Amino acid sequence: MAQPRLTTGHVGLNVTDLERSLDFYARVLGFEVIGESREGGREYAFLGHDGALLLTLWQQSDAGFRTDTAGLHHLSFQVETVEDVRRAEAALLEIAVEFAYDGVVPHGEGAASGGIFFHDPDGVRLEIYAPSGAEDGKAPAAAAPTCGFF
Repeated sequence: MAQPRLTTGHVGLNVTDLERSLDFYARVLGFEVIGESREGGREYAFLGHDGALLLTLWQQSDAGFRTDTAGLHHLSFQVETVEDVRRAEAALLEIAVEFAYDGVVPHGEGAASGGIFFHDPDGVRLEIYAPSGAEDGKAPAAAAPTCGFF
């Protein structure tokens, strides 16, 4: 029997402070709140665009993201153009987000796709990229994909 073709539905992230993470993902990255609960012990928010669920935030962690355990490596968001990436970068610079690299960088040496790499308030690795427009940039590491080690 043939397996069905799967696509990613939504991504759920555990967060330490729902209000802080909600502000970051909604205000800074432009997600709209589709649903939420502030009931004690059951705080969460459903985020997306045009009613489509893309990201869920669950306040049930007491420590930030760790890179030394198995699980999520990074979360990537695609935009249409490298200019969209630069607009996102400008908004993130306004709130003093720390970036892994300076400016828009390609996914690899000679790659057309590329973006910006940074962390959310809990330290989750994030990427905003465009499928083309970064080919003139220099990849941070020639031996590995840009999104792999930062």
